[in-house]
Amino acid sequence: MKLKNQIINSVIVTLFLITIFSCSGGKTSPQEAEVVENLPEDIVELREDQIQLANIQLGSIDSLSLSGRLKINGIVTVAAQNLATVCMPSGGFVKSINLMPGSQVNKGQTLAILENQDFVDIQQNYLEAKIKLEYAEIEFNRHTELYKEEVYSQNNVQQLTSEFNNLKAQVSALSQKLLLIGINPQNLSAENISSSIALCSPISGYVQAVNVNIGKFVSPSDVLFEIVNSDKLLLELTLYEKDASRVALGQKILFYINNETEQHEAVIYQTAKSISPDKILKVYANVPGVCKNVIPGMYVNAIVETSFTKVTALPSDAIVSFDDKDYIFVFNKNKEESGFPFTEYRIIEVTKGVSDNGFTEVFLPQQLDISSLKVVIKGAYNLLSAKKNAGEMAC
Repeated sequence: MKLKNQIINSVIVTLFLITIFSCSGGKTSPQEAEVVENLPEDIVELREDQIQLANIQLGSIDSLSLSGRLKINGIVTVAAQNLATVCMPSGGFVKSINLMPGSQVNKGQTLAILENQDFVDIQQNYLEAKIKLEYAEIEFNRHTELYKEEVYSQNNVQQLTSEFNNLKAQVSALSQKLLLIGINPQNLSAENISSSIALCSPISGYVQAVNVNIGKFVSPSDVLFEIVNSDKLLLELTLYEKDASRVALGQKILFYINNETEQHEAVIYQTAKSISPDKILKVYANVPGVCKNVIPGMYVNAIVETSFTKVTALPSDAIVSFDDKDYIFVFNKNKEESGFPFTEYRIIEVTKGVSDNGFTEVFLPQQLDISSLKVVIKGAYNLLSAKKNAGEMAC
């Protein structure tokens, strides 16, 4: 009801001011024509009764401590070390699997069992090369001693050395292949060669995606599982270039998910060091503790609490907008015309800064002496209406 009365009062004031500033259609008397005044473009004048009807109130420009609130958007994510994409380096057929998206897993836990004849070949080649290396090492040591006693030729020793080193390289390479597919070479023997291997989770977390099924053949490039550790969540926020100076390391962030009213906190720990071609900057924040129902990939609305600083500020109602520009009205002078008192107000273009608790930072022209200015803090939009209608309908 209160809002309805405000709208009605505003309409009444506007209609009244339009009537005051409208043309008389050529019916102006000669006496009235003599007192018609051509006002400057930046001046609007009102009589005392008009001022009261428009509820014009004056105030001063103050220096206030404002905490600006910057609204930005982003997503919930995790650090790279907490996100694992699991593949099978050698490929194979999926023999068994008992996981589904959302399953909790620990580091080293079996995700799936795969089998392939190539696994057998690698194990066999490793064991054969290892046996050959053991024999070559004995021969190398024996012929080295014989060479020292001048019983064996240098050429034969060099040949044995070359064969011994080649076998060492071969065993080392096969050992790395075994480790790559999850087999410990130190535990491998002729009795436990297997065509199946276990694919294990590299991190603890939960299964975000399962892209395989039993019997499917997977190649080394196929992504079988995605594992996410959500113990330490991050926010990846998008900031426009013009607001880059308003954020800093250590600033607190309040964020919300899924249009919920529950408030979560985060702290900025890093900002990108370059601006993208579309003029945006990435800002990253840590989410301390555990936030219920917050998981990676969620869209968030965030508010950055900028620091308190002393700024030149006015009540937000004192600033009016027109044609994508912002203005204030200031008292210019009192005067009398035809025996009636009038008051002149001058319109000044300003630039807005941060807003907080009903006040807005303003940047004024440098030549103004703000200490002596009397600013219209209430009724500014009524003055704007009067100014626009006077300009559009003046004879």
